[in-house]
Amino acid sequence: MAKPNGRSTTSQDRRGFDMLNDMRCCCFTRNHVACLLAFGWLAFSPHFAGHPSSGQEPASDRAGEPVDQAEDAGKGELIRLDPKAPVWLEKKGGRKRVVLVGKICLREGQLEMFACTRGTKEHESVVSVPVEANVVHSALLAAGAEPGKTAQFEPEYQPASGTEVDVLLYWTDATGKRRRARGQEWIKDLQTGQALAEPWVFAGSGFWVDQQTGQRHYMADMGDLVCVSNFSTAMLDLPIESSDKAGQLLFQAYTEHIPPVGTKVTMVLAPKVEKRKSED
Repeated sequence: MAKPNGRSTTSQDRRGFDMLNDMRCCCFTRNHVACLLAFGWLAFSPHFAGHPSSGQEPASDRAGEPVDQAEDAGKGELIRLDPKAPVWLEKKGGRKRVVLVGKICLREGQLEMFACTRGTKEHESVVSVPVEANVVHSALLAAGAEPGKTAQFEPEYQPASGTEVDVLLYWTDATGKRRRARGQEWIKDLQTGQALAEPWVFAGSGFWVDQQTGQRHYMADMGDLVCVSNFSTAMLDLPIESSDKAGQLLFQAYTEHIPPVGTKVTMVLAPKVEKRKSED
């Protein structure tokens, strides 16, 4: 099957098409689906959404562009998924990652989230991003991640599962120096006194149906983007038992590691998937 630009369909293109037609993805908008299907064959045109061509640094943080200028982050080809929100797919060689821009919303206190969607759970999250979770879910699919299952509590506990996803953070400090951290470094484990040791997995959240309209809604759009307490609505969650009950929370903000509230931060979600030969 040939694409309009003359390239043949790859297995990754077909996988993206199949998954976007799966019932788990049926509530995503037509525009989001179109962007993701384009991901494999638009060659990440530098003219699409005004993004820089290959080899250039991502633009500055003006106009909501990625602020990632660290040597080991970015510099790939970018395609914007939402013209109104700071979310991109990045491709560099066989690697595909999701790039978002948000802000620090909390530096102190106990946590149920690491990152939430804007206007939802900033009181218990370190980072807030103005991007719908369903768009991020779609982007992770296009980046090769496989959704697993959210944590199960009955009849017995089963941890969240799915592709492991690295959460990487980039920002500019008060001296103008570019900084980098892993998401785990901003979370303190109250049992060990050390930074979070566990990875995040792509649990995939789920859907609820409005009984009056019949419309399906992606549950993580209520804020549960990157969780540290287990939720049946989590998009990314920890693969360990972690309560959301008051007095039983396991994690708090690692204050001395986190930039000031309001600092703009680029958050990169990097699925740990094997490189496919068909994409080389």
